[in-house]
Amino acid sequence: MPKIVHLTDNYSEGKHIKDKDCVSDILQIASIGRLQNAPDLLVFPHSFSELKDGISDLTILTLRDAQYEGNECVSVKACTGNLMGFVGVNDTSVSIHSRFTHKKHNGEVDENAQDFFLYYLLQKVFSINIFDLEHTNSREDKVFDFLLFLFPMMLKKALSQGLFKEYQTRCYDDAKVKGVIDINRYIRHDIPFKGTVSYSTHERSFDNSMTQLIRHTIEFVKHHPFGSSILYKNNDIIESVNQIVQATPSYNHRDRMQILNMHRRPKVHPYFTKYRDLQQLCVHILRHEALKYGKEKNKIHGVLFDGAWLWEEYLNTILHELGFHHPENKRQIGGFKMFRHQNEDEQISRNSRVLFPDFYNDDFILDAKYKHLNRGISREDLYQVVTYMYCRKANHGGYVYPDEGTNSYSRYQLEGYSGYIHLLPVLIPQDKLNYNAFIQAMEESENRLRSLIQDLK
Repeated sequence: MPKIVHLTDNYSEGKHIKDKDCVSDILQIASIGRLQNAPDLLVFPHSFSELKDGISDLTILTLRDAQYEGNECVSVKACTGNLMGFVGVNDTSVSIHSRFTHKKHNGEVDENAQDFFLYYLLQKVFSINIFDLEHTNSREDKVFDFLLFLFPMMLKKALSQGLFKEYQTRCYDDAKVKGVIDINRYIRHDIPFKGTVSYSTHERSFDNSMTQLIRHTIEFVKHHPFGSSILYKNNDIIESVNQIVQATPSYNHRDRMQILNMHRRPKVHPYFTKYRDLQQLCVHILRHEALKYGKEKNKIHGVLFDGAWLWEEYLNTILHELGFHHPENKRQIGGFKMFRHQNEDEQISRNSRVLFPDFYNDDFILDAKYKHLNRGISREDLYQVVTYMYCRKANHGGYVYPDEGTNSYSRYQLEGYSGYIHLLPVLIPQDKLNYNAFIQAMEESENRLRSLIQDLK
């Protein structure tokens, strides 16, 4: 019988799991050292090529207080980190909600509650419209629905490099011979001679396994309850869809499994690099039902989102309007030098040291923190922001974090040139019964954050 374990992110106390079969599956999920070793588990954004170097730092579950009967583990406490979403193995499903999901009186997450906070972050970061959160009852289905919302963005990114071309073998039977004559087909079809010759060519074509995979995904999305709203919500997406449709005249819905089998491994192309991410997304969308109902034994599958990354990118949608820069540490874009002169930098550190705060402007350094700050700021985080402030001669530094309403804004003055460290909580509403009310309350929290930062300038 299927078992569902409901958890929230950053739950350090851990949930006690006592079912023996469930414990066995939980041990498998927690034992993944490197998440890319589970091809049917999509971790956004780290599963995609742009940020793949950070995936080894993530863990789904951390286990403690294990109890054994002989050599068999019979109970354990499961703790979570920043990841949210759904992951399953065998008959066990683990649903990791955001910690801001509505909770019951005993502190347990309400498994029937909507995860408005996760939905809102995804909507803001990916500029998507969430239409109907009630059309499915399964948490698993709701999480997979977001893959559909990501599809138009990935499609546009891939097509920015042009339509995917690939060499294909084509068979012809006409009088314009321009390839290798197929003797067997010639004997079967062209004798007695009727003026045509059977031959084959090896030519570059837009109608190939990659564009066919994308076409099958488009047709799959069309039949989703709000698929038409995803594919036809603006002219850019409509044009992208039409490009794929026109490039795949040989499309046949009966070929779907054959096309999927051709994409068991990612395609590597020196030019069409963005198609690899799109390929991976398409495979997950098309295999959704197979992942749910045809699971192989001990095969881990699911969709997870990195809450820390989502929180940082969400804050960027607010802070860039206030003139803040958002460097990209992983790609070494943006940032500023620690030393004024490069020759001095080479003499003392030999690595052209560049600093990458989460956000900065001329007089303010801001660090995005998704984790709990109820116990204060760690020494390393504090020293890091103070270092950034000194190198920029900034008078203000601070931490922006989501809060349930237990903390309020506070500031602390530093020694030295008397700069300030600010703690800036963003109130996440806890009592909203529908998504529209939640959005309105979040917009009020965002406006308070904007006003507070502007008043500090």
